[in-house]
Amino acid sequence: MTGRAPRLAVAALAAVAALAGLAASPLAAAGVRASIVATIGDKIQSKQAEIDALHRRLDRKRDQLHFQEQRERDLARQLGETNDSIARVSANLDSIDAQMHHNERRLAWNQVQLNAAEATLARHNDALKRRLVDAYERGDLGYVNVLLSSTSFNDFSERWEDIRYLIAANQKTVRERQAAERDVARARASLEGEREALDATLRAQQQAKYALAALAAQRAELVAVAGAQRRSVASEVVQLEDLSAAQEAQLEAYIRQRQQEEAARRAAEAEARRRAALLAGVEAPPAENEGGPTWFSWPASGPITSPFGMRVHPVTGAFKMHTGIDIGAPMGATITATAPGRVIFAGWEGGYGNTIIIDHGGQTSSLYGHCSQIFVSDNQDVARGQAIGAVGATGDATGPHLHFEIRINGVAVDPSSRLR
Repeated sequence: MTGRAPRLAVAALAAVAALAGLAASPLAAAGVRASIVATIGDKIQSKQAEIDALHRRLDRKRDQLHFQEQRERDLARQLGETNDSIARVSANLDSIDAQMHHNERRLAWNQVQLNAAEATLARHNDALKRRLVDAYERGDLGYVNVLLSSTSFNDFSERWEDIRYLIAANQKTVRERQAAERDVARARASLEGEREALDATLRAQQQAKYALAALAAQRAELVAVAGAQRRSVASEVVQLEDLSAAQEAQLEAYIRQRQQEEAARRAAEAEARRRAALLAGVEAPPAENEGGPTWFSWPASGPITSPFGMRVHPVTGAFKMHTGIDIGAPMGATITATAPGRVIFAGWEGGYGNTIIIDHGGQTSSLYGHCSQIFVSDNQDVARGQAIGAVGATGDATGPHLHFEIRINGVAVDPSSRLR
């Protein structure tokens, strides 16, 4: 008996020590996990602050890029209008030039007619002058002699009529030539006036063309400068986007690490429950959400406005994967948890804006992006249907809606087939 008693005492002490170890081990592990979670939380918060500051810079730079793009388009439009004006002035100059050539031909023809009229008039004037001189110097009375040499009254009458018709014809010819000379002179004066007007119009159009050409050159230079500035700003935007993508990738890595810690926490709690049940001699309860939820409820009321899959991003214009679905809902509409779980992230995450991530166990998580408000905090347990936030348009969003994702083992899957 005496030998057995020490052995029983030793066994009892060993059992107590073992039980103490079983009890202390989860507590110690929980303490270590809490320390690790705190460290990861600090990293997440620090990375959030960096991404937030980076996105503010990126937003300002995108606004600057939009301004430069609009300025370049405006200058290009003005240059196009100036070139159109130059084309119209050039067409006007061609028309004026054609009119001037036609006017020159009309002037030349009128000059020929004027010269002929003046020559005929000059011949008549010379003949008249000679007759006047002859009549003065020699007393030439040719018409009187013709009349006096008539042999009878009838002969006198006939000669009188002939002379009268001859004098009238000569006078008519002189008048007609004088009228023709006046008409040609008037036409010449009119054409000369038209030519002067065309010359003035031509000079004005040429000056306008020179001024427009100078303006076009100036605007072309402005377009070139604006294009260079736009390319420079676009390069800065690309650099910031690349930096933002790298920072967001680091943040997602921290969140995945946080999710792994959450999975370890769940496993440790399940192990603690199993050990406690073993000590109590009862059956251990099943692990909570061991394989993750089998279905998800709708996080907000509204239609799917953008499905899961490849698309052109409405803000950046890049053709990329849309890793969730967009649910159309008004600003401030309630967002609810789609399944029970624990909040592992609540804050700003780059292009997602205000974001909530809930771990549901089984390496399954849900993400709610572009929130206007967040009602939960890190490490908070939530139930299915619990209000966690409000619909908004924070981050890269063109209007209020909910971006919703489901991820399994960190890989985004199409949520639409899992929603009820």
